[in-house]
Amino acid sequence: MRQILFAALIALAVSIMVTPLLIKLFAQRRFGQEIRVDGPQSHQSKRGTPTMGGIAILFGIWAGYLGSHLIGLDDDTEGVSASGLLVLGLATAMGVVGFVDDSIKIRNRRNLGLTATGKYIGQLGAAVVFGVLALRFPDSTGVTPTTRHMSYVREIPTVSFGVVVFLILVCLLVVAWSNAVNITDGLDGLAAGSMGLALGAYVIITFWQYTNACVTDPVAGCYNVRDPLDLALVCAAGAGACIGFLWWNAAPAKIFMGDTGSLALGGLLAGLSITTHTELLMVVVGGLFCAEILSVLLQIVVFRTTRGRLFKMAPFHHHFELSGWAETTVIIRFWLLGAVAAAAGLMLFYNEYLGAVG
Repeated sequence: MRQILFAALIALAVSIMVTPLLIKLFAQRRFGQEIRVDGPQSHQSKRGTPTMGGIAILFGIWAGYLGSHLIGLDDDTEGVSASGLLVLGLATAMGVVGFVDDSIKIRNRRNLGLTATGKYIGQLGAAVVFGVLALRFPDSTGVTPTTRHMSYVREIPTVSFGVVVFLILVCLLVVAWSNAVNITDGLDGLAAGSMGLALGAYVIITFWQYTNACVTDPVAGCYNVRDPLDLALVCAAGAGACIGFLWWNAAPAKIFMGDTGSLALGGLLAGLSITTHTELLMVVVGGLFCAEILSVLLQIVVFRTTRGRLFKMAPFHHHFELSGWAETTVIIRFWLLGAVAAAAGLMLFYNEYLGAVG
């Protein structure tokens, strides 16, 4: 528990201190955000706000994770794990894709970075490498970071895939979650605050998996997850880094996370869902992100079939802005929705445990 607390505190401190340095550096170099011309007109005043703040988030996550392990050396705890490094590696790789996208936008002074093809190549490449490696590195009991089963709260024995189909599933999860967080990052602090809530829920989930791990207590309801405690450190560091960044990103934002941050955080969610064997549960915990990307898909379907619009603008947080809600009102109410989703996920998780133990 002490390691988890220190992971969050170190990540928060590093993020909250590094972010203003990035604000100053990027402002001097005029690395400012370009705003969509077809977006809400009230957002045009945000043009030029420093972007690529996701660098601070990633820096904070890595610092929190590694720092907590250094502190844990005094307690003779286990070191870094394959699961933790794979999830952080996926998040970092996605952050690199986002960084390239942001850099192109800044260089060309327009809100168009990588082409869709270029972005997908980066996302799929990172996903395939992650998927292949996640099936390797068995521990002393033969448990690997993930399996080829679909999972809800734990593996579903009757739903198993071949390697190729499994890798396709990993690709779908990585692309879906990274784009969902990216789409949610449209209002000051919305994505950072919502990620803090989702990752906070996963701190509880992974720690519960650790205290009820099959390797230490093979009883009914135990969890066959390779490195639950290390994943709890990843979650705590991620939550702390998001909260630290939110200090500067809250409305009115002094910096945006950019695709560097949103793609990295989406990759973090995808990696956690796979290594904790909770792919379907993550849909509930991250329900706000799912609702955001679903609103875009519904808008496209409705427009192509009826030539009309379901929302005034998608993603649907813009719909409420155009309906007269203040930006801060939309943000706070969406945070509340994110909190409800995270709480619902925790209740489903614990309910399944109660059913498993009888």
